[in-house]
Amino acid sequence: MNFRNDSFIVDAPGKAKPLEGLQLNAVMRNVYGWMTMGLLVTATIALAVANSGFFPSQAVLWLAIIAQFGIVLGLSFAIKRISATAAGMLFFVYSALTGFTFSILFLAFSLGSIAAAFFSTAGVFGAMTIVGMTTKTDLTKYSSYFMMGLIGVIIASVINIFIGSSALDFLISIFGVLLFTGLTAYDTQRIARMAASQEMKVDSQDTLKFSIMGALTLYLDFINLFLFMLRLFGGGRD
Repeated sequence: MNFRNDSFIVDAPGKAKPLEGLQLNAVMRNVYGWMTMGLLVTATIALAVANSGFFPSQAVLWLAIIAQFGIVLGLSFAIKRISATAAGMLFFVYSALTGFTFSILFLAFSLGSIAAAFFSTAGVFGAMTIVGMTTKTDLTKYSSYFMMGLIGVIIASVINIFIGSSALDFLISIFGVLLFTGLTAYDTQRIARMAASQEMKVDSQDTLKFSIMGALTLYLDFINLFLFMLRLFGGGRD
């Protein structure tokens, strides 16, 4: 499972309102533009490494995972101090490292299963994006439940590493899909609320950094949803 980043967004209190306006549209286009570029980098690197016939060793994978974790933490704590250019470069480095680690998926799963999981993820993600942008329900009131669910799925996943239960793995996968489906709508609403705030200036460096961090949050939702979808689809290589 990949990492989540919530530090840059402040929950907006009160009842949710319809999200409209040229400013909102412009900022959200930037967020989804960055996210899309990140996913393209990930897919390109994963395919390139898999097609090269080189698959990273376990030690190299762990180094890449540690580097990913460090980048997420670094961006979270240093985003106000670094430039937008540096933030963008770190985002693409993270996306490339994810693609590098994802290359091993082609050893464990068939191309058909990977494609089915990706398109299913894209469909669910798109639908939840619309929900997050249009719902009048204040999703922030569910934040504690999402956090408890995230902690629960992490603990259950670690436990299952040692017991290797296929039944528990199936239940974790279902719960993970449901959890990140909800988180996609939740994060979309939070990001859109901030994008519509009066403090947000479309052409400022701070707004660009906000767009990058928003893209990273939604990118992580997409990646985690994809991984749980892939576990459900199964379809391991013969």
